[in-house]
Amino acid sequence: MPVLLTSIIVSVCLGALVGLIRQWSDQRDAAGEVDFGGVRTFSLWALLGCVGADLSDQISPAILPVVLVIVGVYLTANALRDPGPNRPGNTTFAAALLTCLTGAMVSQGLTQPAVVVATLTMVMLGIKEPLHAWTRAFTLDDIRATLQFAAITGVILPLVPNRHFGPFDAFNPYSTWMMVVLISGLSFTGYIAMRLAGERAGIFVTSLLGGLASSTASTLAFSRQSKEGHASATTYSFAVVTACAVMLPRVAVMVSVVSPELGLELAVPFALMIVPAFGYGLWLLKHRPGAGGAGLVSRGIANPLRLATAVKFALLYTLIAFLVKAATHLEWRNSILPLSFVSGLTDMDAISLSMAGNHSAGPVTLKLAAQAIVLAAVANSLMKAGLAFALGAPLLRRHVVVVLSLTALAGAGWLVLG
Repeated sequence: MPVLLTSIIVSVCLGALVGLIRQWSDQRDAAGEVDFGGVRTFSLWALLGCVGADLSDQISPAILPVVLVIVGVYLTANALRDPGPNRPGNTTFAAALLTCLTGAMVSQGLTQPAVVVATLTMVMLGIKEPLHAWTRAFTLDDIRATLQFAAITGVILPLVPNRHFGPFDAFNPYSTWMMVVLISGLSFTGYIAMRLAGERAGIFVTSLLGGLASSTASTLAFSRQSKEGHASATTYSFAVVTACAVMLPRVAVMVSVVSPELGLELAVPFALMIVPAFGYGLWLLKHRPGAGGAGLVSRGIANPLRLATAVKFALLYTLIAFLVKAATHLEWRNSILPLSFVSGLTDMDAISLSMAGNHSAGPVTLKLAAQAIVLAAVANSLMKAGLAFALGAPLLRRHVVVVLSLTALAGAGWLVLG
C-alpha cells in the first residue's frame, strides 16, 4: 500500500476518534444533534493536516502553514458569528488544530507521537464534566495552598543555595527545602484525593486518605467527631486506627525516596507494627460488619499545605538535623535514640527524613537509623493513643488505645529482639 494512502487512513482514524469523543462529550444541543465539530469534522481536520503536510513536501513548504491558518480563521469566524452558549470554544479550537497537526505528523512518519497527541486530546475532551465536578469541591483556601505549593517547588527551591553552613556543616538550605517539598507534596496529594472523594466518602477511603494527609490531624478530627454522634464510635475508631496504620507505609515510602536501603530495613518492623490494626479490622468485619462501610464526615482535617506549616517543618527538620550531626561528630551515639523518641512525640517526618539523609558507616549506621525511626513511630503511636483517650468517646478510647498500644508494643519488641 502506498505510504501516502496509509498515512491518510491512519490520520482519518485518529481524527474520527477525537471527533467521537468531542461529539459524545460536549457537542450536542437540546435536540441531541451535533451543533459543531463531530466525527466527520475532525476526520476532515486530520485529513487536511495529512494532505497539507505531504503537499508541503512535494510542492511548497507554505501549504501546511496556510492550511493551519485557514482552519484557525474558520474557527475564529464561527466563534464570532455565534456568540451564544453553543459556539465553539477554546477547547474546540485547540482540539481542531491539534487534530490537523496529528495528521501532519502521521504524514511525516511520526505516527507514534501522533497517536500520543491524539490520545491526550481525547482524554482532555472526555474529562470535562468530571474535571468541573472535581474543581467545585475545592475552596479558596485550597487554591491558595496549591499556589503556595507551586511557589515552594518552582520558585523557592531553585533559589536556595546547595551547600553546607553552620557548625558541623549541619545546615544545607537546598536539602532542607527539598525535604519540605517531599513531605508537603505527599501530604497534599492525600488531602486533594480526600477532597475529591467527597464530603461523605466511605470510612476506609476517608481514613486512608486522611492518614496520607496527616495521621495526627485525622486522629484529632475523628476523635472529636466521635462525641458528636454523626456516626457510631466504632466507625470513628476504625477511622483513627486506619489513619494511624497508613502513617507507617507513608513514612517507609518517604524514607525510600531518600534512602532505598533504609526503607528496606524498615519493612519488617513496620509490617509487625501494622498487624494490630489489621487484626482490629478483621475483628470489626466479623463482629461489627457495618462499621467499615458507613459514610464518614471528613470535615475537620485542614489542608496540610500552608506556607506557615512548611516553614515550621523546615525549622524542625533543621533543628533535628543539627542535633543528629552534632551527635555524629561528637560520637554521642547513645543520644540518637532519646532524640528520636522525643521527636516522634511531635512529628515523625522530620526525624525519619533526617535519619534517611544522615545514616552512613559512621556513628549513625543503617541499623541505628532504622532503630531511631521505629522508636519515633512507637512514640508517635503512644502520643496518638493519648489524643484519642483525651478527646474521644468512651468506646473509641478503649478500642484505639488498645490497638495503638499493641502497635507501640510491636515496635518496642522489634527494638529489643531485633
